[in-house]
Amino acid sequence: MIGGSGGPRPRLTPRGGALLLAGAIAVLLALLLRDVALLFLSVPLFAGPIAAIAGAPPAGSRAQLTWTSSGSGPSVDVDGTLRLSPGLDAGGLDLRTELPVPLRARSPPRWEREPGEVRVHLSYVSKYPCLAILPLPRVLWRDPLGLVERAIPVEGSALQLERFPPELARLKATRLRRTTVFPGEVLSRHRGGSGDFFAIRPSVPGDTPRQINWAASARAGRWLANEYLMERTGDLLIVLDLRPTSLGATHDAELLSMARSAAFGIASAFLAEKARVGLATFAEYAEVLPLGSGRLQRFRLRRLLEATRVGEAAGPPERLGVSLSRHFPKGLGTLVISSLSDEDGPLLLAHLRRRGFAPFVLAPSPVTLLTGSLAPQRRSEQLALRLLRLARRERLAAAWKEAPVIEWEDYWSLAPLVRFLGRPAPGPGATA
Repeated sequence: MIGGSGGPRPRLTPRGGALLLAGAIAVLLALLLRDVALLFLSVPLFAGPIAAIAGAPPAGSRAQLTWTSSGSGPSVDVDGTLRLSPGLDAGGLDLRTELPVPLRARSPPRWEREPGEVRVHLSYVSKYPCLAILPLPRVLWRDPLGLVERAIPVEGSALQLERFPPELARLKATRLRRTTVFPGEVLSRHRGGSGDFFAIRPSVPGDTPRQINWAASARAGRWLANEYLMERTGDLLIVLDLRPTSLGATHDAELLSMARSAAFGIASAFLAEKARVGLATFAEYAEVLPLGSGRLQRFRLRRLLEATRVGEAAGPPERLGVSLSRHFPKGLGTLVISSLSDEDGPLLLAHLRRRGFAPFVLAPSPVTLLTGSLAPQRRSEQLALRLLRLARRERLAAAWKEAPVIEWEDYWSLAPLVRFLGRPAPGPGATA
């Protein structure tokens, strides 16, 4: 129950309610039996919850949370500081967090309670790459006997979590093959790492020795590199397939989480290199974000990806090609992120090619998810796994007739995609 500007009011826990009910029963029996002893017995039963309510935090109590995430790969470590308003004791506070898919707790939370603040250390593990939001936790105060609790309003912002395969850092050195020119634009032939000096940044995998700032690295004691203002000569369209499949809602949601993470990581890598990136999501209808560059485009991409959900119905494949041709020029390099779990996957690629796009596919493999519940030591399940893989190979072979396909089996590695972009295959029908 919420109480005006003072915030939520104290409320009884089931234990406190049971004590009050026992006290009321004792009073009723005392009146019926005319027994004074039962009246004296009801006094402590009422006194406990009343005293707990009187000792609750004052009205207007608040908590302010500042937190950050760290870790790499599947590990997610969250450190935060909960600053308390005056009069709010840290002794009886409890934090409850709602974990988004696919996070799960790796170890129990650790608390460091100090006067006026609580330091929180949370440790999670992600089953696969994800783009998730960790909402603000619920903070509850409880008395030592657990009779009364009060919700403490928390001020702060939700924590954005990004977990990408480490190979995405190597996309920095990748040049997109196709460039489109809009009316009024001039095609740039600028290549290489030259250009106007912009800033010094931490070195990342893919930096050449000429980019390393050796003097600054020696002074700082860590590798630093020069950043230059330069134009990229490639544009990329990312298409996210949101159509429901025969795998079921649970597996579709898991595959979407991985696809969303890959789309944002790939887009961020190319946007950091001054390339233009567009996004289209397709379920029953297509939702389009036009080509753009810079930080604002990255923000738009993230907002659109965070709002994506698996569609309730699947639209005809030709509808996607028609929609994209209205918003994007022909000849645009198009990365389709789709599990290709249904038979109309090759048809979707064929319609994109007929509309003048140059598609290639990143296909998260559902076989890895489906085999998680199998016991490989059993002969029958070994046979089932082999049949799954054979059916998967047949479906990918059909898609290869329309566009190159990169199978994504190891969810924490995108090395095949990086190799493909670095040394692209000749086209449909070619071998990897």
